[in-house]
Amino acid sequence: MSRIAKMPIHVPTGVQVEIQKTTIKVSGPNGTLSQSYKEADVAVQMDNNEINVSPSDSSSHCKAMSGTIRSLVSNMVHGVTTGFEKKLSLVGVGYKAQAKGSVVNLALGFSHPVNYEIPKELKATTPSATEIIISGADKQKVGQVAAEIRSYRPPEPYKGKGVRYSDEVVLLKETKKK
Repeated sequence: MSRIAKMPIHVPTGVQVEIQKTTIKVSGPNGTLSQSYKEADVAVQMDNNEINVSPSDSSSHCKAMSGTIRSLVSNMVHGVTTGFEKKLSLVGVGYKAQAKGSVVNLALGFSHPVNYEIPKELKATTPSATEIIISGADKQKVGQVAAEIRSYRPPEPYKGKGVRYSDEVVLLKETKKK
């Protein structure tokens, strides 16, 4: 069995967990998330404010899915209590961002501005003109939106210009020499 699946998930106060036949619904202060799973692969039980995930049988697929479902449910509980956030930084002359409601306006050196529509369950803020913070309860959506914004102008290897994650390290190449 997966070592990850063996660990129980502690459910803090203020979080409601509803386990149905093939779905898990977690609701808390930051919203509601749900995850579906195959009943033939894993068994999910809740007792004494702890969620336990176990494989249905001893096949390697069921063991792997038990660890996957446990991680997804753990992320859901963390998301509805504290939430997730990704920080992006813009590096380059004239690169800037501005969040207006659910739209992030990006000036990334193109001949036109780039307007990115943020999904309604997420929030984007720009504390400075070269920083973007994307936050929300769903870890997958936060990461996907950050990756889509980064894909407009990924960091290039010679000067390091572009949109990068705040903790990303860009190794710069040396230019050609004659």
